[in-house]
Amino acid sequence: MAKRLTLYIMIGLVAGLIVGLGLNTWLDDGTPTSAARLTELAGYFSILTSLFLRLIKMIIAPLVFATLVSGIAQMGDTKALGRIGGRALGWFICASLVSLGLGLILVNLFQPGVNINLTLPAATAASGVETAGFNLKDFITHIVPASMVDAMAKNEILQIVVMSVFVGVGITAVGEKAAPLVRGIDALVHVMLQVTDYVMRLAPIAVFAAVAGTLTERGPSVIGQLAYFMGSFYLTLLTLWAVLLGVGTLFIGRRIFDLIRHVREPLLVAFSTASSEAAYPRMLEALDRFGVPPRIASFVLPLGYSFNLDGSMIYMGFASLFVAQAYGIDLSIGQQITMLLVLMVTSKGIAGVPRASLVVIAATMPMFDIPEAGLLLILAVDHFLDMGRTATNVIGNAVASAVVAKWEGGFDPPEPVAIEAPRAPSGHGPADPVTSFRDI
Repeated sequence: MAKRLTLYIMIGLVAGLIVGLGLNTWLDDGTPTSAARLTELAGYFSILTSLFLRLIKMIIAPLVFATLVSGIAQMGDTKALGRIGGRALGWFICASLVSLGLGLILVNLFQPGVNINLTLPAATAASGVETAGFNLKDFITHIVPASMVDAMAKNEILQIVVMSVFVGVGITAVGEKAAPLVRGIDALVHVMLQVTDYVMRLAPIAVFAAVAGTLTERGPSVIGQLAYFMGSFYLTLLTLWAVLLGVGTLFIGRRIFDLIRHVREPLLVAFSTASSEAAYPRMLEALDRFGVPPRIASFVLPLGYSFNLDGSMIYMGFASLFVAQAYGIDLSIGQQITMLLVLMVTSKGIAGVPRASLVVIAATMPMFDIPEAGLLLILAVDHFLDMGRTATNVIGNAVASAVVAKWEGGFDPPEPVAIEAPRAPSGHGPADPVTSFRDI
């Protein structure tokens, strides 16, 4: 099933490119009327994408809660939980510094903003990206949910992680009295994995709609206008991939190639939809098939969605200096290092913020006298850049989960997993349960 779905997603991606570019070429005659018609048509495509993403959001909260609580209950030891969390956060901090540093180095090497020669805008000019809701104080207090129900209803991943840790530790402390609850949560994991399989069968349609809608509305010209900027950024992403996979190879050896093979489907989903959430359920299953114990994957992966956004991190440094170059603003090495440290701290508040990378950039640039309005230069192509940085976030968290699993004693035996319809066992009795988490 996994191989077929990957093929279908690729077909959906190519078909979306053909249909989107075809419709744009056919209907765009350069008039406001045709532009409005293309926008309306793109809106119809977005219905399918929105429905798919809403289905994904529907399963994220119960899936994260159930897998994380079950994983902690399996650990049976709060010291193991602290050790895994400490190792994961240590990796996240190092990966963030590498991502930011690489972005700053390569944007200075490629200099994509040089010769654009934008005129400095008025001091009051703004980019239109809302930054008022972003501040570190609110983020820190927002980590702890005011209500378990509210956190689940709003899909606040970090709050769900905090809540799940408390519930899992509580179950461990109670012991045998909580056994019925553990069995119920395990059953919820089985159910949510089956629901995930149903939802992911719609992924090729969502990928087709997302790509076709974007290209129908914007056409190929928007890519051509900033082709060098986009090309240099994607080359920077590929360099980061090489670094992450190279470091991962130092820890897990040649199994890094198996990891890439197992996570290719969630990578394609993340790239095509520009949504990390869309890839999350399948990523859990892919890591399980690879051999990462579910107790580790179910803890490290949701934590990484808040603290290990390697693609977003490299974009922040790259885009900030690109805008500075476009305005002819020369930042010293000291200022660039300061920017790296500021982005390192402030980026940890972006979980759950819409257009999070742009929000952090818009909030940071005024500190270095870079006009915030310069973000308007890249807003037109931000969706195409978001596809690449989202896929990078996914591969970064896959490597992090595999490395932490190796530190924690190694991998489970890799097994091919195919979710099938329940079948009756030999003899009489109810159907076998459906699951892809071996250890639950």
